Amino acid sequence: ILSYEQPRPFPPAERALLTSLAGLIAQAVARARLYDAKQSLAHSLQTGLLPHSLHPPPGVKVAARYLPAGHGMEVGGDFYDLVRATPTTAIAVIGDVQGHNTAAAALMGQVRTAVHAHATAGASPGDILARTNRLLTDLDTDRFTSCLIVELDLAHGRLRLATAGHPPPLLRGPDGGARVLDVEPGLVLGIAPDVTYRTTEVPWEPGSVLALYTDGLVEAPGTDLGAAMTDLADRLARSRFAGDPDRLADELIRHVEDATHRADDVALLLVHRAD
Repeated sequence: ILSYEQPRPFPPAERALLTSLAGLIAQAVARARLYDAKQSLAHSLQTGLLPHSLHPPPGVKVAARYLPAGHGMEVGGDFYDLVRATPTTAIAVIGDVQGHNTAAAALMGQVRTAVHAHATAGASPGDILARTNRLLTDLDTDRFTSCLIVELDLAHGRLRLATAGHPPPLLRGPDGGARVLDVEPGLVLGIAPDVTYRTTEVPWEPGSVLALYTDGLVEAPGTDLGAAMTDLADRLARSRFAGDPDRLADELIRHVEDATHRADDVALLLVHRAD
């Protein structure tokens, strides 16, 4: 609305200018409404695909965090899950689908569903990745997915791990020392159909903390990835909150909470085995 205190004429040139301006403003309002609608859709999609709660077996505490990228639609393909397989075993999952849009989030939902189904069927971590990989190659999505599967075995005190091109997890022992676990890397999911993934086994002692994360937590321009993972392990070792996964998770992601400097999604899953 353009108004004046006194009546005044609008010459043809001024009417043409105001009409064009009104059209531009209308387009801007329409685009803003469309952007808001897409943001709402993306947020609903992301919220619906990530687990609302995690249910660990007795004697295990977990905490998870997800932070969207600081650009785009604030929706991406990072995901995590914890699947109860038997009364004494659970499957911890973390992964990263290429992209930051609704297509990446939709594929993430398919991957998470496939992993959940194979995990509850009793497949080993390596077999879960191999079966999920065949699904992705059949879908021919032209998007790649990294994924890490960890079987938490309370009865035998062990972790069984397999990875498809995902950053290796960290393990803090009961003595307070933390290290990057050596897991044989496998090909990311969705490239070739007939890929096998090796399952690695490591001890899982009471009082240990397992940290699974996506590359957004450690990658930054000009930063060496190996050095960044070592730094994260050092911060895990120095933390006073090893027995409180929620406070520990907040401490580990504090340096990437500023969205303006975050170029990628961040997902973090912590698993603490009670003493």
